[in-house]
Amino acid sequence: MSSLNLKRPLVFLDLETTGVNVGGDRIVEIALLKIHPGGAKESRRYLVNPTIPIPEVVTKIHGITNEQVKDMPKFSELAGEIHAFIGGSDLAGYNSNKFDIPMLIEEFTRAGVHFDISVCKLVDVQNIFHKMEQRTLSAAYKFYCSKTLEGAHTAEADTNATFEVLVAQLEKYEDLKGDVDFLSQFSTMHRNVDLAGRVVMNEEGVEVFNFGKHKGKSVREVFKKDASYYDWIMQGDFATNTKNVMTQLRLKDFNKA
Repeated sequence: MSSLNLKRPLVFLDLETTGVNVGGDRIVEIALLKIHPGGAKESRRYLVNPTIPIPEVVTKIHGITNEQVKDMPKFSELAGEIHAFIGGSDLAGYNSNKFDIPMLIEEFTRAGVHFDISVCKLVDVQNIFHKMEQRTLSAAYKFYCSKTLEGAHTAEADTNATFEVLVAQLEKYEDLKGDVDFLSQFSTMHRNVDLAGRVVMNEEGVEVFNFGKHKGKSVREVFKKDASYYDWIMQGDFATNTKNVMTQLRLKDFNKA
C-alpha cells in the first residue's frame, strides 16, 4: 500500500469546453486543485468567456450556458494568474494527457503565454484506471471511493473526485508508488511526441502517425512522398503544438538536404 509522496506540488485540473477539438474549441470552465508536499491544498475555479458559442448539445453535458459566461473574463485575461498558480507544479487529471493538458497549452499559446510543459510530470488517472479496471470516472469514484459522484461533468466535482480516486488507487494497489515520476510513467499509454498524441513513437523509436489514413506510418516518410498531407495538417484544425511537431519533423529532412 502506497501514499502520495510529493517532491513538489501536484495540480489536478479539469476543463469544461465548447467541444472536444483541441485546435478549434475553447475553455468555458477550469478547476484547479493544488496538493502541496505535506498535504496542504489550494483550489481555484474560473468560468471563462470562450468568445465562441457553446453548442446546445454541449451545454446539456456540462450545464454551462452562453448566458452564464458572456460577462466572464476571457482566457487571455486569466492566463497570467492561472500560469502563476500552476508554476513549478506537476500536473494530474482524468484523461488529461489526451485532452485537458493539450487544450490548456493551446489556450496559453493563443494568449501569448509560454508554458514549458517539458518540465512537468504528467499523471493521467484515467490511464491508471484503464490499466487496472477499465471504467469511467463515475464508475471509478464508485469503485474506489464507494461513493456516488454528485455533479458529474462539472469541473470542480470532477477535479476533486479525480484526486480522491488517485489517493484510493494508491491505497488499493501495492504495485503503485506514490511518487509522481512513477505515476507519470505508469499513466502514459503511448510515447507521445506531441501533447495530443497525434504523433507517437513506435517500438523502433520512429515518430509515426497515430490517426487517419497514415496511422502507424513514419511521419517523415509520409511527408517525403506526400507533401500535400503536411499542407493539409497545417491548414487543419489541429493544435498548435501538433503543427509545431509536424514542422520540426519535416525540417529534419530539409536540413539534411
